[in-house]
Amino acid sequence: MAETEGIPGDLSDPRDKLVLIVDDDASILDLMEHVVRKEGFRVEQAADGQEAVDKARKLKPHLLLLDFMLPGMGGYEVVKELQVGETSGIPIVVFTGRHLDRTSIDLIRQERNVRDFMEKPIKPAFLTSLIHRLLKTRPPEITRASDRKW
Repeated sequence: MAETEGIPGDLSDPRDKLVLIVDDDASILDLMEHVVRKEGFRVEQAADGQEAVDKARKLKPHLLLLDFMLPGMGGYEVVKELQVGETSGIPIVVFTGRHLDRTSIDLIRQERNVRDFMEKPIKPAFLTSLIHRLLKTRPPEITRASDRKW
């Protein structure tokens, strides 16, 4: 594929990447899934921490979008649990609707598998840009633009 102006030609296809979205709020899960799928990624959902750990171990997603406040096993426990074994290389983006102090946010960001921390509400354009950057994938509009015949 030809290189698009200012865009590296070695970005991968988002259809080759699986994103696991974890939130206990079904409406947020569905909204985030819609936004992430629209960018071309494959998506799986989990509604709690234990399901997230189980699916991460089974499916080996390329990225985990993780709500920090979950029933039962919370987000921080999920982060720690996934630092062991075959899941240790899965990058995690943590998000929360609860206001946390700067020290708590910094502690979360220092975990080796955490790539970013966001507070809700999350802007879809910011989220998709972050996912493409972390997974080194081509956004759909770049793919379409580079496929045009002039």
